[in-house]
Amino acid sequence: MTVSAKSFEARQVKNTLARWLISAGGVSVLFTLVLIFLYLVYVIKPVFESATIEPVASIPVAASSKTLAVGIDEQKHIAFHINQNGNINFYQTNSDDKHQANELLLSQSLLAEGEVIQEVLATNINQYIILLNNGSARVIQPSFKVNFVADERTVTPTIFYPLGDEAIFIDEQESEIDSFSFTMNEERAIFVALTKDKRFIKTSLIAEDDFNYDSEFSAEYQIIAEEFSAISHLAITPDLLISVVVKNNNVTLYDLGDDWDVPVITEFNPVYDTSANITSMALLSGSSSILFGTSDGEVLQWFEVASENARKYQQIRSFKASTDEPVSKIYPETYRKSFYAVTPTGEVGVYYTTSEAKLWQGKLLNSDQQPFAIAPRANGLITSSSTLDAFDVENEHPEVTWSAIWQEVWYEGYPEPDYIWQSTSGSDDFEAKFSLMPISFGTLKAAMYAMLFAVPIAISAAIYTAYFMPPGLRKTVKPTIELMEALPTVILGFLAGLWLAPLIEAYLPAVFLLLIVLPLATVLTAFAWFKTPKSLKLILPESFAPLILLPFLLFAGWLSFECSPVIEDALFGGDMRQYITNDLGINFDQRNALVVGIAMGFAVVPTIFSMTEDAIFSVPKHLTSGSLALGATQWQTLVKVVLLTASPGIFSAVMMGLGRAVGETMIVLMATGNTPVIDWSIFQGMRTLSANIAVEMPESEVGSSHYRILFLAAFVLFVFTFIFNTLAEFVRQRLREKYSSL
Repeated sequence: MTVSAKSFEARQVKNTLARWLISAGGVSVLFTLVLIFLYLVYVIKPVFESATIEPVASIPVAASSKTLAVGIDEQKHIAFHINQNGNINFYQTNSDDKHQANELLLSQSLLAEGEVIQEVLATNINQYIILLNNGSARVIQPSFKVNFVADERTVTPTIFYPLGDEAIFIDEQESEIDSFSFTMNEERAIFVALTKDKRFIKTSLIAEDDFNYDSEFSAEYQIIAEEFSAISHLAITPDLLISVVVKNNNVTLYDLGDDWDVPVITEFNPVYDTSANITSMALLSGSSSILFGTSDGEVLQWFEVASENARKYQQIRSFKASTDEPVSKIYPETYRKSFYAVTPTGEVGVYYTTSEAKLWQGKLLNSDQQPFAIAPRANGLITSSSTLDAFDVENEHPEVTWSAIWQEVWYEGYPEPDYIWQSTSGSDDFEAKFSLMPISFGTLKAAMYAMLFAVPIAISAAIYTAYFMPPGLRKTVKPTIELMEALPTVILGFLAGLWLAPLIEAYLPAVFLLLIVLPLATVLTAFAWFKTPKSLKLILPESFAPLILLPFLLFAGWLSFECSPVIEDALFGGDMRQYITNDLGINFDQRNALVVGIAMGFAVVPTIFSMTEDAIFSVPKHLTSGSLALGATQWQTLVKVVLLTASPGIFSAVMMGLGRAVGETMIVLMATGNTPVIDWSIFQGMRTLSANIAVEMPESEVGSSHYRILFLAAFVLFVFTFIFNTLAEFVRQRLREKYSSL
């Protein structure tokens, strides 16, 4: 009795310890999932925060002369302004070891004796063109030289003259200028101007070497039109190829690429069907889009769209900047698709075109006549009234909104709105495209084709193994198939991409022929075995009977591949891929959904097979015995009793396989073209959420919109698997309740 009591107590201790350990393990798993969820939300949250603008410095300046232009360096440590007297003054915006806040660092005159400034034009490449009242101009470029002495960083402001420090006459006849625009690159600079005597001219300055090192140039003068009425707005694209002219609400685009002629490219009226007038105009970053401010407080975005016959400019979207004031000024950012809209009373709105987001709006200026400039990194502003005022701008992720992620967006250069994922480009003018629809679709597509391949094979194999296969053979087959699950998916992806994909492309008819030949060979072999005399059947051991099918299936597969070239020549003109592409109009990628379905299905089969086989084999024997005793056949017992009883386990197996397919990375990474497209075609590739994260996360900048969107993709994948698992558990419980009485 003492021994029995001790054994009972020991068992109780072990049971209690096991229960606590299992509970602790379950709680820790749930706690880990919650931590993962919270961390993903923490990383994603900033992309949906609104922009903020906060004042950071107010620098007193001399009130004796009007400020015409302002600017600030990349680090927002030095601000400058150009005044009517022709002086440029640089100020320290914050204190450091060598300078006090608001300290004047440099003051330099930009004018020669007797020169008078008519206008100062700021370009988007940190250059300022000083137009003099005699029709000449001087181009200056404030620069900031950074030195490190004894590990201390010092910034010294300087002035660079890309075209030399001598004023240049814009007009060959040295006439005064009414309005003008300017831009330049390393090899060429172009002025487009309207003279006081109403001549519309183009002046090209061609560098003898490179404007970055040598200011020597030759000049070419062209007259675009002899008699030209007043121009309200004028701009030149940064590529020096197009001039945009606005007069009387009509927009005319001129081709500047020809040294002999300046023809008209196109004309349109952005406000032709309204009573509004054009009150401002600017070129968006990249100059593919033109922004027009109107008298009714709207900003219209127009860009060129390809139609069936030709390319034409079209209004894409509009932004309501004010309900009772016109938009008098538009200031686009240099490298992003954001812009600032200003009204006459100084109301400022910040917008991003691609996401159609209104990021910020408020009273920032006293009037639209105040000089205004955006910091080179778009993280600050500088303006001037009686003081030089600097602002800090927190606007890291303007391109991200729910609509931009999940809805169709009309991107520059595209014929229509579309779902596009294109996160990076080699151009600074790139318009980021962060639609998660193509890669979410690709995830579901890859999983669907994998399940179409895996589910019938795995469940059929599990049914046969658990219910029909001899016990001796089952002991060998089941562990062998389960061992397949240990095969690294990178190996499967490697084989799928480098061996299977070219093989399928070369023998495409054979792949579809297998769908007919293999079932037919199975049925014929079974029929032949059924007709075989019992005396011959008894010769073969029972455990080897199912293996008779293997040589016939191998022969059917070999025959399909041997017949493939013949079928291809007879039905598809010798090339089935070309037939699919040219005759059927279906794009064909070598690494496509068919390859992914086979390779990923091969990886999913062991999971579904093992769980399904266990569920079927675990059906109580008294149920099957009772069914058979009542006169039901084996098939009737299988369909009416075994499968129904095992259905919760079978459904769980399928959902586990689906979860494995949704989260698979290496196979889809190596076996597809990783093209983010929305297309159900079995011959097209795809890009999945997991593969996209694996490909782009190593190259994304930490904290950038791209980086956080990839975490959002991980969050979406997390939600997908959570939903699938939750539904699986819910359905499994319902099935268990329904068939528990069997």
